[in-house]
Amino acid sequence: MEKKPKTGKVFLIAGSEPLGSAGVQADIKAITRCGGWAAAALTCIVDEDVNRIKGIHHLPAELIVSQAESFLSTVGADCIKTGVLPTEEIIRAVAGVLRRYDRQPILIDPVIVNFAGEQLVSDAAIKAYKDELFPLATLITPNIREAEFLLGHSFRNPEEDLQRLSQWGCSVLVKSVVEGRYLVDYLYDRTTGTLTPHPKKKLQLDDRNGTGDTLASAIATHLAAGESLPVAVTRAEAYMSYFLAGPRYYISVAK
Repeated sequence: MEKKPKTGKVFLIAGSEPLGSAGVQADIKAITRCGGWAAAALTCIVDEDVNRIKGIHHLPAELIVSQAESFLSTVGADCIKTGVLPTEEIIRAVAGVLRRYDRQPILIDPVIVNFAGEQLVSDAAIKAYKDELFPLATLITPNIREAEFLLGHSFRNPEEDLQRLSQWGCSVLVKSVVEGRYLVDYLYDRTTGTLTPHPKKKLQLDDRNGTGDTLASAIATHLAAGESLPVAVTRAEAYMSYFLAGPRYYISVAK
């Protein structure tokens, strides 16, 4: 009997939201569609509707660590991806887990500012990202606003700016850089010193919520399958083109 190929296991450390378009819910959908197996430790529960965030309820750091240990110590992961880590304490606790289980690729999707440039976590939490998490990462995936926040200036020169963002020893994917009629995701592979642009035409979308989560989880899935970073990003970008251009589930307000 022919043996089935191994399914890459992606372990998520991220938040939950009720709309199903972002957070762990979006991660699990992307990982499943890209052929991986998803498991997760929750960091927070977001209460929101289509109009506003009503509240963010943090889970205790020790519970987050215990959830992660329960899976990683018994099942193991082929890639670990983080999402919303809302406090300095949680970031440092998660970093402790990642240092104990660092045998697989680690993807850090930092959630530090929104697309309006508004800071979402404390200065201490951002310092913990830089000191504790980024040095452990195989890849970090900031959006353009987060990249500019980390740089301390506007995004000007892709090669120079991405090299600077790799100062923690990680490769970098900066998402959604506006260039005329295109949005460009720039990958800097620190292991080879190669900069690769991934341009895509701008689309008129009714709902962009969770698109960054989806892309990062697709990359994590292909890394978990053993693919190289450039191949994993290329395949994830192809999935996003299909995902965004094809039929999607849009949230509409109930009547």
